[in-house]
Amino acid sequence: MAIQRMDNVGIVVEDLDAAIAYFVELGMELEGRARVEGPVADQCTGLDGVSCDIAMVRTPDGHSRLELARYRSPAAVGAGPRDQPHNILGTHRVMFAVDDIKDTVARLRPHGAELLGEIARFEDSYLLCYVRGPEGIIVGLAEQLG
Repeated sequence: MAIQRMDNVGIVVEDLDAAIAYFVELGMELEGRARVEGPVADQCTGLDGVSCDIAMVRTPDGHSRLELARYRSPAAVGAGPRDQPHNILGTHRVMFAVDDIKDTVARLRPHGAELLGEIARFEDSYLLCYVRGPEGIIVGLAEQLG
């Protein structure tokens, strides 16, 4: 077998504390924080002089994780405006299953979350929405109905 599991999704941010607070409010758990630097970091990333603060947050079931990274050096490179539409090429969102989509959106708003559209109903199966959070990160939320 080539793949055992997906370990994590990495997201580069400028404000690590704000990103942590946002994902903890969403319901993820802070697994830990660390500084990554040195030859192994340089070799792995293909960059020179890497110094990066990271935080690992995980879903309550322990199966999915996000690695939030703030580069001290080399400086992070901007990829364009942070309010880009959902159909931009590349990674466009991370999706989470939630118990109560309206409550989740309400709890995330004080952390800068804004709905990209509206909460939509997909048949009799799901309520779905996309929320833009700190750093322009788009998070999908899905509440299973019934």
